[in-house]
Amino acid sequence: MYLKSMKDDSVIKINNVTKQYDNVFAVKSLTLELKKNQIYGLLGPNGCGKSTTMGMILGLISPSIGSIEVFGRNIEKYRTEILQKMNFISPFIDLPKKLTVEQNLKVFGNLYNVNKIDEKIPELLETLKIQKLRTRLVGELSSGQKNRVMLAKALINDPEILLLDEPTANLDPDIADFVINFLKNYSLRKNTTLIFASHNMSEVDKLCDEVILMRSGKIIKKGTPQGIKNFYEKDNLQEVFLKVMRS
Repeated sequence: MYLKSMKDDSVIKINNVTKQYDNVFAVKSLTLELKKNQIYGLLGPNGCGKSTTMGMILGLISPSIGSIEVFGRNIEKYRTEILQKMNFISPFIDLPKKLTVEQNLKVFGNLYNVNKIDEKIPELLETLKIQKLRTRLVGELSSGQKNRVMLAKALINDPEILLLDEPTANLDPDIADFVINFLKNYSLRKNTTLIFASHNMSEVDKLCDEVILMRSGKIIKKGTPQGIKNFYEKDNLQEVFLKVMRS
């Protein structure tokens, strides 16, 4: 299925989306436009709608009201085709534990119809500095090692849109810094749009071009990290987060 080119540089358009579960609103009247080759930070407390928003962008959750377009197509109607150009990482989702790292990557590579998968896997493992894990069973890996393998899985199809839910959770500071710098450079090299949900404010400040503050299912502020800090008259995003969420 051919995905039409956008007339502008938008890759995702969220049009007045609400997601309701019985009497609970996970997301309320959300309208948002995300551009190509930008890194967006989704910030907010647990339950503010970040994961629901990501799930709807991936077509895993259907909006109660409104629609979402990805690459100019409705995600619900064209999900199979659109997802070939997207990927996702979360440390809270496990890979098959009885398969090796290489076997897992081959499975996902084949699902995405990746060409020359036997060349792609060693390249990814070397880039992410996890070559020694190639023949290890995923179930035997530490949480930090699994996290990096999940990142390799998320890059297996060279996605144009990459959604990251707490991508540095359980990583030591050195590896977390490596991952953040890697993602920044990857986005620049591949013209990839990243959507980054995290509670690590220093990482958001370092990585993101734009920050989207959410609370109770709504966007309460959007702008560059520095613009957000200036608006709330704070020195860092941690102080902004605490001020906004406690007000």
